[in-house]
Amino acid sequence: MVADRPSPMEAKLVNELPVEPGWQYEPKWDGFRALVFRDGEAVDILSKSGKPLGRYFPEIVALVASVPQERFVLDGEIILPIADILSFDALQARLHPAQSRIDRLAKETPAQLMLFDCLGVDDADLSSAPLSARRKALESFHARHARAGLLLSPCSDEIDDAAAWLATSGGALDGVVAKRLDEPYRGGERAMLKVKQHRSADCVVGGFRRVKEGSEVASLLLELYDDNGKLNHVGFTSGIAAVDRAALTAKLEPLIEAPGFTGKAPGGPSRWNDGRESEWVPLRPELVVEVLYDQVTGNRFRHGTRILRWRPDKAPEACTMDQLEHELRPAELGIAS
Repeated sequence: MVADRPSPMEAKLVNELPVEPGWQYEPKWDGFRALVFRDGEAVDILSKSGKPLGRYFPEIVALVASVPQERFVLDGEIILPIADILSFDALQARLHPAQSRIDRLAKETPAQLMLFDCLGVDDADLSSAPLSARRKALESFHARHARAGLLLSPCSDEIDDAAAWLATSGGALDGVVAKRLDEPYRGGERAMLKVKQHRSADCVVGGFRRVKEGSEVASLLLELYDDNGKLNHVGFTSGIAAVDRAALTAKLEPLIEAPGFTGKAPGGPSRWNDGRESEWVPLRPELVVEVLYDQVTGNRFRHGTRILRWRPDKAPEACTMDQLEHELRPAELGIAS
């Protein structure tokens, strides 16, 4: 068995996947990374940061405990299919202080464990073995214990398969990971490569935030029309270069809907601002900007977006919610919901 509990091996973000021989490609799952430790009756599930997850996912603890093999260390992802999507919101809802709520959700919307690496079985420490050997051990482990309900992530050494995963559902996968077949498990290091799926959407600029000290624009509020013709806040975009702020501020200020008014950003605190709210200035819905985004959760961009280009040719009314591509559809990769 693994002598010490390793940190998860992490990935470095790149623009393109490597194409030379010697790489293994895997889908990048949209869930909670989890290292799973089983030693007799003891089951521990740790997050990427080393925090225990078992309390929040009792059904995963029970699943791991049901495996006849009594000692093993596995690397994987906790995912949660609801209807026909993998729901990141449902995963986040599990991180709740009330055990009664967690237990209820575990029964109503059970999570699943997707495996993609094996670090040890019985007395064998596989962490120093090459990925090719660890993958064989993982496939053998899964074949013996598939009835327990464990899922095995697909993999391939063909770049065409990786490209197909990136194109699944028009880009609904979170991305693709590449790992060297000849390397050991390098816990705590960015020893994998990942390409994340980025898509674009044309959004109405509904307002802006100013820099902390000054009057220039710092970020834009993004909105989309729903089927009822209502504008909905879907996220923010920042990363505006300092040299562009003055010109952009001059472009936006004539569109201020209520001069002198400031308020809290719609949709609650920013997801990428430590939960803090900041004041914003509303604008008449006349400008359209195309932004790059990676994931959508609850009809909002989960992370910040990046400005691709301005769209003076696009009518604001044409910026609708149906542009957004939602979470991965499990059935398309053979995962039962």
